[in-house]
Amino acid sequence: MATVRPFCAIRPGKGMEEQIAALPYDVYNREEAKAYVLQHPESFLAIDRAESQFPDDVDTYDPRVYEKAAQMIRERLEDGRFCRDEKPCFYLYELTMDGRTQTGVVGCASIEDYESGVILKHENTRADKEQDRICHVDVTGMQTGPIFLACPSNGSLQEVIDRVRRTTPVNDFVSEDGIRHRVWVIADEASIGALTGIFAGMPHLYIADGHHRCASAVKVGLKRAQENPQDTGTEEYHYFLSVIFQDRELKIFDYNRVVKDLNGLSQEQFLGRVRECFDVEGPFSEKMQPPRKGTFGMLLKDQWYLLTAKEEICSADPVKGLDVSILQDHLLGPVLGIADPRTDKRIDFVGGIRGPEELVRRTHKDMELAFWMYPTSIGELFAVADQHLLMPPKSTWFEPKLRSGLFLHEIG
Repeated sequence: MATVRPFCAIRPGKGMEEQIAALPYDVYNREEAKAYVLQHPESFLAIDRAESQFPDDVDTYDPRVYEKAAQMIRERLEDGRFCRDEKPCFYLYELTMDGRTQTGVVGCASIEDYESGVILKHENTRADKEQDRICHVDVTGMQTGPIFLACPSNGSLQEVIDRVRRTTPVNDFVSEDGIRHRVWVIADEASIGALTGIFAGMPHLYIADGHHRCASAVKVGLKRAQENPQDTGTEEYHYFLSVIFQDRELKIFDYNRVVKDLNGLSQEQFLGRVRECFDVEGPFSEKMQPPRKGTFGMLLKDQWYLLTAKEEICSADPVKGLDVSILQDHLLGPVLGIADPRTDKRIDFVGGIRGPEELVRRTHKDMELAFWMYPTSIGELFAVADQHLLMPPKSTWFEPKLRSGLFLHEIG
């Protein structure tokens, strides 16, 4: 059963939340991060990507970068730009995007639950990406980016959320991308006890987004536990900052593919190979959005096609039956020669939030071929995780993105 507990959050000082709240650190490359911080010096991105405070010849992973991040947090605590809550609380974090609202409970989940499989993952992590956040968490003594967790919808949980949402939020602002953010503090013992009990009754929580941040927090916690001869298992480093949303409120966007060339095939040869495993309709001059699972919009030389997977390549297996797997196993790999999409430089990935216009732009700029995917469902994510299996890379794109800097969890 899941252990989720309240904590004393470090939060933006009054009136600072809109300036501080930042998109996740990995949304930006170094050049973009530096440019953004230059225009928004109070943004938490300055701390999450503290290399922005150094000349370009200082390595992104230089120890001075992490020390600078720790220094900046201390300074902001001292001058009131951040404040620490006096007692452990839960929090509500609500995001509204394009008229759709999702509300999550902010608390600290257990690294032991991650280790034991109570908290389930659906993708692998890369050691190099983990190491950066391990250093950031360990040197700052803070978890700064919340892990996006999902749980099955729960009536008792919704009752608590509804009751809290009828009160006045402590934060209410619209970020520059048009997303409304609201935060409530849950400090009363009755609600804290109710939430703790509700999560304790859940057999599993699921990592929706933030696998690298989660794995990094876990490794720092295990390291600190090993180094502490008086470890009791209740120290803050045994827990990691999370926002837990009910599955019915979540939306997964398409995660699309663009490919540089046809692997030496002519257009006619390529389409012939595709027809071996897919029914092909088109060409069409209009954008061809995939209408259902098992269908794919394909853009080639400014013409759109609709591909439908033939019955013999569909599968009830939770991983092989994913659309991203079908495309990889029966087209990208055997036809286009992309054996490993994680490392092959001929393929790139485009989040669905950018729309089909970005697929058109890329095929005019540096790619020859684009695939518009039907979104993976939250049910498919749960099914893969329940079987302790892993999705192919770039299977899910969640929106809206949780902001960093609204909640910090101090681990000592």
